Amino acid sequence: MTAETRLIPDAGWTYVSDQVMGGVSEGRARIDTVDGQPVLHLTGQVSTANRGGFIQARVTLDSAPAADSRGVLLRVRGNGQGYFVHLRTSGTVLPWQYYQAPFPTTPDWVEVRIPFDAFKASGNLLRGAIRPDSIRSLGIVAYGRDHIADVQVMWAGFY
Repeated sequence: MTAETRLIPDAGWTYVSDQVMGGVSEGRARIDTVDGQPVLHLTGQVSTANRGGFIQARVTLDSAPAADSRGVLLRVRGNGQGYFVHLRTSGTVLPWQYYQAPFPTTPDWVEVRIPFDAFKASGNLLRGAIRPDSIRSLGIVAYGRDHIADVQVMWAGFY
């Protein structure tokens, strides 16, 4: 089995919302310091009005995970809502293409493991299964329903 690869939150994360397509969700992604460590903090109001429904913090990977990686590994906490990881690969060419898997949050820090076979393609033009060595970016996403988003990520990576 491959060793774990962890991405420590830093300034490489970018914020994206449904406003790029006319939606009205509002939020922000920032790097906070918790117990001396940088932590990604995604907050906002997700609205499905005007065909919208997401806010996202995304990081482009410096290199793809190892080909024998089995899934995504997160250390997270939040407001008890469910969130999503979006992966983009060399095959997700269009802006609305991604692979998505849900993850839960609690007020306490928890480690979450999401196997690659739990990720679903956003459309039928994508491969059914993710090739780990094709992954180019990872996003933490509040998506798909009207709600208040509040999720923190101590680290994200692959196992």
